[in-house]
Amino acid sequence: MFMENLTSISGVDNIAGLNDPIIRNLLITQSYHEISGAVSKRTGPSANWCTFATWASKQAGQTIRHEDLVNGLQQSLKASPELGQALSNLIDTAIRRGARLNKDRITQLVWDTLNPKAAMERASAAVARGNQKVYAEIAREFARFMEYCLEDRTYDATHIAQFCEALKPGDPPDGQRYLRQAFARYYQAIFEADNKAKAELILLANIEIGFHEQTRLQPEIAEALEASVEDPKVFKSMLLDTLFPYNPWIKYIGSLFRAIINRPTPLDEAIQRFADVARHHVRLFLTKNLMEIGFPNGLRLRLGRDLTATFPTALRQLTNPELAALLKQVDPTPDDLQQTGAIDWADLPDRLHFIADLFRCFQESQDLLTPPFEPAQANAIVAGMIPVGKL
Repeated sequence: MFMENLTSISGVDNIAGLNDPIIRNLLITQSYHEISGAVSKRTGPSANWCTFATWASKQAGQTIRHEDLVNGLQQSLKASPELGQALSNLIDTAIRRGARLNKDRITQLVWDTLNPKAAMERASAAVARGNQKVYAEIAREFARFMEYCLEDRTYDATHIAQFCEALKPGDPPDGQRYLRQAFARYYQAIFEADNKAKAELILLANIEIGFHEQTRLQPEIAEALEASVEDPKVFKSMLLDTLFPYNPWIKYIGSLFRAIINRPTPLDEAIQRFADVARHHVRLFLTKNLMEIGFPNGLRLRLGRDLTATFPTALRQLTNPELAALLKQVDPTPDDLQQTGAIDWADLPDRLHFIADLFRCFQESQDLLTPPFEPAQANAIVAGMIPVGKL
């Protein structure tokens, strides 16, 4: 049973320390939502960074839980004409080299060796580590901000300065300069009477935390997108052992051939070709499924496509000079949603461009402040259980 305040420092620490990646992700998602609601009560009904993190974490949960992704990956691979041709060439070459199996049995052995489930598990593990890593750092600072500053009734420059002093100077991934700046903006936004100025402060804070978060996440995102089939050398060795269990000399002859002729055998080339095509298709599949986020009311955004939303009125023409400067740094098409789609989600600048415009377009969307789970599901999650129903 978990049953702890999901917005307290100790609650965040305990969630971040859980070993079960599925329960941990569900609690992270619910915790982000509750922190988001507490902050928005003071800053006004706008999406803060935790609001967006709620839905990103919920999306990550689908990958962590492998929901329908293994079957989808297997179907995608088997439907590829290019991979089918590479498999046919591999089978014909293996039979010519002495494999004592029929084509159907070799086909099944190749798919078993490829093991799409293992690829999905590697991607899942990378996503889970990233989910945990960001939450452990940033949600904890939000919890500390809530405890230390959120209830202030008048602006206290000394108070917010003391809060920010605990954050490390310097740029990410090691420094927390952008977090320092962001929490100072949120604090200022609490007491800002002008709605446009308030909106720009919140957007600036959101993008600054997004910049820090995405820089910190770079290794895990790259790993998740590269979590395809086994290394080709390992795959080849496993496949040869499977195809020629009673002919160990096949591997010996192949090694001798390569040593004398200084070139791969035809079977080497067929296996390498199959592995390369498989890796390419696995990456495409993972990219497609990782590069999507679901928002309330069935809205799904493909991160590789340009946004079709619009900027809210308060954020159409920006006047905050620091916000304009940051957007100039991360958004190559300022005030324009063309080319926002990320071509390569593993590329940090490409990712930041999309995220900055996403934050700007949806900051005033009230839908994002709605709960990510049904009430009964949320109660089960807070109790440390996996709830029933679609998550």
